[in-house]
Amino acid sequence: MKDEFKPRIIGFLCNWCSYAGADLAGTSRLQYPPSLLPIRVMCSSRVDPLFVISAFLRGADAVLIAGCHPGDCHYQEGNYYARRRFACVRKVFETLGMESDRLRLSWISASEGPRFANVITEYTEKIKKMGPNPAKKNIFL
Repeated sequence: MKDEFKPRIIGFLCNWCSYAGADLAGTSRLQYPPSLLPIRVMCSSRVDPLFVISAFLRGADAVLIAGCHPGDCHYQEGNYYARRRFACVRKVFETLGMESDRLRLSWISASEGPRFANVITEYTEKIKKMGPNPAKKNIFL
């Protein structure tokens, strides 16, 4: 019997909201798949597009960028910058013929532990249906 595909999702989580939301989901003992590797960033706007591309080239099946809701950013406008960068990276993915659905942006506040668990569960199921990252086959690392 073939092993079930378990996606590896890299998550860039804003320190002030999304990471705190992930912490709340954990302390509330909410169930969600262990497919996310969280990386804490001070703000979602600090996620350089090269981080995203590097994650895919190193074999990640998907990338999640999560930050504060627009208007609630600890740094006033950081999530607006993140939204613009996300749109640009998504266009680059489409231009290169990559599956842009492997990249997701979500707004999750510190008090939304259940939302965090739902986003991870839903996104993991979507990536399971898509299968492994096709770029993995071409990696010579």
